Amino acid sequence: MTRSEGRPVRLGLRANAAQFALLVVVNAFVGAMVGMERSILPAIAEGEFQLAARSAVLSFIVVFGISKAATNYLAGRLSDRFGRKQVLVGGWLAGLPVPFLLMWAPSWTWILVANALLGLSQGLCWSTTVIMKIDLVGSERRGLAMGLNEFAGYVAVAGAALGTGWIAARYGLRPQPFYLGVAFATFGLALSALVVRETTQHVAHESALRNEPRANRTPGQVFWDTTLRDPNLSSVSQAGLVNNLNDGMAWGLFPLFFAAANMNIDRIGLLAAIYPATWGVAQLGTGALSDKVGRKWLIVSGMWVQAIGIAAVVLASGVAGFVCGSLLLGIGTAMVYPTLLAAIGDVAHPTWRASSVGVYRLWRDLGYAVGALVAGLTADALGLKGAMWLVAVLTFTSGLVAALRMTETLGARRQSKGGRSELPSPYPVR
Repeated sequence: MTRSEGRPVRLGLRANAAQFALLVVVNAFVGAMVGMERSILPAIAEGEFQLAARSAVLSFIVVFGISKAATNYLAGRLSDRFGRKQVLVGGWLAGLPVPFLLMWAPSWTWILVANALLGLSQGLCWSTTVIMKIDLVGSERRGLAMGLNEFAGYVAVAGAALGTGWIAARYGLRPQPFYLGVAFATFGLALSALVVRETTQHVAHESALRNEPRANRTPGQVFWDTTLRDPNLSSVSQAGLVNNLNDGMAWGLFPLFFAAANMNIDRIGLLAAIYPATWGVAQLGTGALSDKVGRKWLIVSGMWVQAIGIAAVVLASGVAGFVCGSLLLGIGTAMVYPTLLAAIGDVAHPTWRASSVGVYRLWRDLGYAVGALVAGLTADALGLKGAMWLVAVLTFTSGLVAALRMTETLGARRQSKGGRSELPSPYPVR
């Protein structure tokens, strides 16, 4: 039996409950770091730095998205090469300066630098906590595991958005709301460095247990399989990109849209928190549900529910409509988010799974940058409603692509009686 730090290695959620729970807490701090600016940074852009163009206001999301996307790709590769824990700790070190930069930035350029560092930190930390949880649970209950991971992260996003909005309404936009970020980064780094354990031994153990030949992949093969060649992996990647495209739009335009409807900063903070809170809580159910009913149709229908939610916000004329649309957007995202990660785990072999997750998260989080650019430029040309309608159409279309290209991935690697994988490989095994 494989051993880790003197302990026998076992796979499964129950067998690794303590470490899994610790990683859930760590990911909550990761989510809180990005949530702290979600409800107030657009207001800072307009109020303190006098940025008028929507594309300029949303530039921080573009920088964040590009930085996080590139780092996601590297995180998978680095964690395969150097181990998960080192990458996680490195991500927290990159995030430590962020709240201080946001507090004291004398120009918008400093805000952009802070968001580049935030994207770097998020890419390393969030990717690694995802990979480590997949390592721990093995092939069973991946959907539940990803639901718990994303639940923690996005409930924390919502809580931090609500908290910073409340503080900003009472004490001002800066620096007080960002004091929370100092606490988040400190606790996250301490837990990761001192208590979290390495999980690469679990990968070796799972690989040894699987009754199938090892399929070696070069980085280029993993990249192109996940991006284009494999219909399941590439469908997951495009859905992830469009999901975060509409999240980037919601992050940047929803606060401005609510402000245009005469909502104050307190109310905007509450409304901004509803969508990620719904998303986070609902993932507790949707992740586990995907383990029972499968991945494909949760992904497809989730994208369509998101599109309906965006349309509902556009058509709304008051708080009740904004709440309903935000709830639908959150439910649709919850149907998709953990299920996409679970589908990657279904298809990819343990030996190249982390790299495939990295490629998927590269494309997914480029959606932030694409969404901010598309939403910002379209809003400047056609107004806020025009930009939001465009994103709703793109989201619906993404669901249609997944419906046409994907096959069900749940159980795709369960063994046949002959002992071979039922999932064909386009490359020779050796």
